[in-house]
Amino acid sequence: MSLAQGRPYLAIPGPSVVPDRVLAAMHRPAPNIYEGELIEMTAGIARDLCGVARTGGDVAMYVANGHGAWEAALANTLAPGDKVLVLATGRFGHGWAEMAEAMGFEVEILDFGKRAPADPERLRAALRADAGGRIGAVLATHVDTATSLRNDVAALRQVLDETGHGALLMADCIASLACDRFEMDAWGADVMVAGSQKGLMVPPGMAFVFFNARASAARARLPRVSRYWDWAPRAAPEQFYQYFGGTAPTHHLYGLREALDMIAEEGLEHVLARHATLARAIWAACARWGEGGPLELNIADPAHRSHAVTALRIGAPHGERLRAWMAGEAGVTLGIGLGMAEPGTPEAGGFFRIGHMGHLNAHMVLGLLASLEAGMRALEIPFAPGGAEAAAAVVAEAAAPPARSAAG
Repeated sequence: MSLAQGRPYLAIPGPSVVPDRVLAAMHRPAPNIYEGELIEMTAGIARDLCGVARTGGDVAMYVANGHGAWEAALANTLAPGDKVLVLATGRFGHGWAEMAEAMGFEVEILDFGKRAPADPERLRAALRADAGGRIGAVLATHVDTATSLRNDVAALRQVLDETGHGALLMADCIASLACDRFEMDAWGADVMVAGSQKGLMVPPGMAFVFFNARASAARARLPRVSRYWDWAPRAAPEQFYQYFGGTAPTHHLYGLREALDMIAEEGLEHVLARHATLARAIWAACARWGEGGPLELNIADPAHRSHAVTALRIGAPHGERLRAWMAGEAGVTLGIGLGMAEPGTPEAGGFFRIGHMGHLNAHMVLGLLASLEAGMRALEIPFAPGGAEAAAAVVAEAAAPPARSAAG
């Protein structure tokens, strides 16, 4: 008997759940793109995006997805034939490397596998070996959506500074912006890329490239940049259409304005703390279940786990069966095990991911986890009971009311 009727829950690591307020803001007739409200609010959107990124630099907005942001970051800073060093900790690090190679850059990859963070000492060795200073940029994924691994961007900047290497440091925050803490200026990232469809709670369709003065200087040294990808007119437009290289993504902008207002109302620090708490609840449940069965968190060290997505190993065919049961019987869609095994192989059915980013609260997470426990029970997948209770304990401790004084 299916119990999936009712409002479905998309628990994949992006697109994330779109808040009703964002949907309502987007549900309007097409606006005037030449004057009025849309034009007046766009500069404020750019300013508030930089606030979420914790940067005093600039942002260029694109009608694109994360792959477009990757390309824009490279197109504005490097010339064909330049060299990039990619620190790969999962599928999306390799994806950015593939993009760079297709654009004509020489690519060197330091592959750290699917379960370990980028090692600053390996970066140090690679930079010291670059005697001619050919590496123009180091590309790092802050959170790899496939593996759920979170890298220490500040530690990477420290290595660049200590070696005196002049490469730009670029960070992919597509999965992490407004979920995991990211301090662009304080951590020394020169370029950061993000998308609208995850922590920013807006449907896919907008991409963002944040850049500082060092990256802007690199852009100025290039003989040319593709007219569409050029971030200079987007960051400092003389006319409104230059923000987007043409027609604005009108309804996305209304949704984004509402989403940024929601983040401001909650407070970014609270947004980050909420994500951290709900992530710990998920980890607690998964750790308990794993005591009596095959379920295993992909990243062993909590310090390197994302607060936006959790990648899990459960062995084939349990992952595929559990995903199907959750969708068909409980109305919950889990993420596939992206990049963990070759597609189409039996091993590929042994992984799944939980997206917990953006518009998310305790009852959504606790309901998801109780449903997962029910699914493992129904499918007779071995597990240690009590995962949902372990998660509830994390939530209860975090949300406990202040202790009353003895006099009270």
